[in-house]
Amino acid sequence: MCGECWFAALPDCDAALAAFRGLRGAACHVVPHESGRPWLVGCWSADRARIIETGRVRVALLGVSGASEAELRRRAGTVSTATQAEQLVRGVAGCFHLLATVRGEVYARGTASGARRLYRAAVDGVDVVADRSRTLAWLTGADVDTHQMAARIAFLGPTPFPLDRAAMFRGVRAVSPESAVRLDRRGRAGERRWWRAPEQESPLAEAAVGLREALRDAVAVRVRPGQVWAADLSGGMDSTSLCFLAVEAGARLVVATLELSDAANEDSRYARVAAAHLPSGTTRLTFPIAGLPPYLTGLGEGGEPDDEPSLKWRDLAQQHHIRSVLRAHGGGRRLCGQGGDHVVLPPVCHLHDLVRHRPATAIRQLGAFAAMQRWPRAAAARCLADRRGHSAWLVRQATGLANAPMEPGAPDLGWAAPMTPTPWATEHTRQAAAELLRQAAADVPPLAGTRGPHRWIHQIQQAGRVAVTYDQHGMALEMPFCDDAVVEACLRVRPHEALDPWRYKPLLVQAMRGIVPDLLLARTTKGDAGAEWRAGMKAQQPLLAAWADSSLLVAAGLADRDTLRRAWLSPGTLPAACGPAVETAVAAESWLRDLRTHPTPDHLKEHPRDPDPVP
Repeated sequence: MCGECWFAALPDCDAALAAFRGLRGAACHVVPHESGRPWLVGCWSADRARIIETGRVRVALLGVSGASEAELRRRAGTVSTATQAEQLVRGVAGCFHLLATVRGEVYARGTASGARRLYRAAVDGVDVVADRSRTLAWLTGADVDTHQMAARIAFLGPTPFPLDRAAMFRGVRAVSPESAVRLDRRGRAGERRWWRAPEQESPLAEAAVGLREALRDAVAVRVRPGQVWAADLSGGMDSTSLCFLAVEAGARLVVATLELSDAANEDSRYARVAAAHLPSGTTRLTFPIAGLPPYLTGLGEGGEPDDEPSLKWRDLAQQHHIRSVLRAHGGGRRLCGQGGDHVVLPPVCHLHDLVRHRPATAIRQLGAFAAMQRWPRAAAARCLADRRGHSAWLVRQATGLANAPMEPGAPDLGWAAPMTPTPWATEHTRQAAAELLRQAAADVPPLAGTRGPHRWIHQIQQAGRVAVTYDQHGMALEMPFCDDAVVEACLRVRPHEALDPWRYKPLLVQAMRGIVPDLLLARTTKGDAGAEWRAGMKAQQPLLAAWADSSLLVAAGLADRDTLRRAWLSPGTLPAACGPAVETAVAAESWLRDLRTHPTPDHLKEHPRDPDPVP
């Protein structure tokens, strides 16, 4: 996928030709159904696509995959219905969209991690599937759904499940990562679940073997012996692991280390140690933060909006600069450890599940986490005693959203982070978010039957959403931790063995033993860029002051102007918990402004194209 890559899948009926005509001018490629009507339209890189046609079956894998065309053809011979499409990719490594048309019926799905997403909408009476919601919004003339925008700025914590996975445009539906879409020959869409998380039953040692092989395969499906590859070498365990796996796969590396300003940050030291253990032919580039564009650079200039508000402006200018330098050294595509934290570390709320099955282990871990994070004993006891299911828990959060006080130091053991409203959220915003929570409580089941696995899957899918953002901005980043096989390998472990208060990332440490030097696996710290974020916010104060005066969030009745101004110009005067929400509000405002100045998505502008498959 790249900045201008996109696709849409059309049903095999004449009524879909209107949607095809709307997209044809922007499409570089068109793949027909068996009938000759257009099925798959869009732009994609030839080296990241496997498309085969055999008999009545057409299959497309768009993204990175380990499937050869010969193997796909062999498997396609065993498929007689669209619902059998999963047989085509069973055991195939990589990160890709699966699309198939069999006898005119369409099957489409992304990835369980959310790194490949799908949306659908009705266009002139027939359903169309696309990988970008803006494609469908432009095609249907859809406006922004202000209720969904309210949900994005209403909470101090991350937007909770399932509100965070909704499309931002009216009439456009986001397909959940664990669901696939089927289009029949009359243009009607249905969804079915294609993925379920594995049981969390494997001991740490056994799960580590599975993770090691999954990561090896994920790197090997991308890297070829002798190729030059760029790679992040932050000093963290995730990127370091990928570097050593890439060397094992035969890559010649050009590695990048970002040197932050905080003297207490140990990333650079560990990166130097790691580089010393890499082959002598490795090129190591360091990027002192003082020599890079500050955080939030480019915010005022704006640009092509994403499918949803994102935190891209935090470091987008830095990433573009680093990418250009890496490319000058021969590193075209770049391995990145994004998603590692989300995938290999279960959420602490697994203690809520554990106390009912292994009470002694749960109490021991709870005591350690309570001491480290200063949880009040009474608050911890109340959280553990809360037996409400997902639906009842959401209803309670909706009820308290209007005036929910934050309990200082409360342990995060619920179905989501505590839903405390932001200070700038208006009554309208709070009520809109509460209504969406109540609707979700009635209509949307959790991702798993208990809190621990539910939240682990959710945090993995949040990492996938970040991968989508970088991908759509043409950053050429490869994030193997977001491959479904890697995700499943991690989810098989017993959570209390993978989240240990006395050890850091024990699952990844065990998996990389013998591949990554022991000294690097012994690290127990993690750096952050808080100082750089504060400096970036300060540098943007003139712009943010002007935005507060003309805020589109305020104009929509979603934010209080004075409180928003204070949050943007003096974030240090607010409680520390408000920091991430302040940046989220900036992202929301930026996204609305960019939509106004970029009504037509860049990827839907005129492209050179293949001949039409239909008259």
